[in-house]
Amino acid sequence: MAERDKILVRVEHLKKYFPITRGILFQKTIGYVRAVDDISFFIHRGETLGLVGESGCGKTTTGRTILQLYRPTAGKVYFDGVDLTQLKGEELRRMRRRMQIIFQDPYASLNPRMTVGDIIGEPLEVHGLAKGKAKRERVMELLKTVGLNPYFINRYPHEFSGGQRQRIGVARALAMNPDFIVCDEPISALDVSIQAQIINLLEELQEKFGLTYLFIAHDLAVVRHISDRVAVMYLGKIVELTDRDSLYNNPLHPYTQALLSAVPIPDPVVEERRKRIILTGDVPSPANPPPGCRFHTRCPVVMDICKEVEPEFIDVGGGHWVACHRVK
Repeated sequence: MAERDKILVRVEHLKKYFPITRGILFQKTIGYVRAVDDISFFIHRGETLGLVGESGCGKTTTGRTILQLYRPTAGKVYFDGVDLTQLKGEELRRMRRRMQIIFQDPYASLNPRMTVGDIIGEPLEVHGLAKGKAKRERVMELLKTVGLNPYFINRYPHEFSGGQRQRIGVARALAMNPDFIVCDEPISALDVSIQAQIINLLEELQEKFGLTYLFIAHDLAVVRHISDRVAVMYLGKIVELTDRDSLYNNPLHPYTQALLSAVPIPDPVVEERRKRIILTGDVPSPANPPPGCRFHTRCPVVMDICKEVEPEFIDVGGGHWVACHRVK
């Protein structure tokens, strides 16, 4: 079996519910926000899986629950064959060396009181891998790897631009030589001119170190560029999952079709011909999702069965998964 065909991350029926409480002294749970509600997928070693959807659909919660930053309400997360949901304490801590995250906001994710050397070197000290001169040399090596001057080691985050700060975040994620990185919208807070630089950096690092990415974003053009396969998420559910070319050339779910119709095409002739799909209404609350298909309240081709029966997430051929009653 080729290395690329091996599954590194497998998620099975993952759920993450956040309790809604009432009261000050004696808090009573009156409901749950179903941020992630029964999703399953896998990621091959060395692959980039894009996860797209509107804000608030559960993308970030999915990434953090895979890493066990949030403990799941139900379901399993297998990393290299090990069920992370069963690990605790030192066992989970050792496994976390192989999993890292790049956060969305480079301005909020770096401690302003710490130097760049301390920020990047902290994981090395926490896991007891390097101290003193060895730590300093490793930090300088990491800065060079992400395209920064290694002599910036004693500077503070406020002395850097947004793009440079995100490179520092990437260096911190690389410090432990991980196998898997969750990229949580790593370019959404950056200027467009800087976004391409960070995307190219991530691709170069993936090729150099054999990294596996879960790339969370809402920019479909960026996702098409960097991803091997793409999962589309809506209100806590994955509604479609396939390779990037199949998704963009033959989207099967109405929600995916609506998302893709909003992506501008740099050809005025094609842009004028194509039909925009405008979704009406607002996204329902994850605390009280609609019965049946979650998308039926906004779907332009809704049927009666959609309002009552939840569609199965099935493979319609060639690894193209979709959850829609209209697709058989």
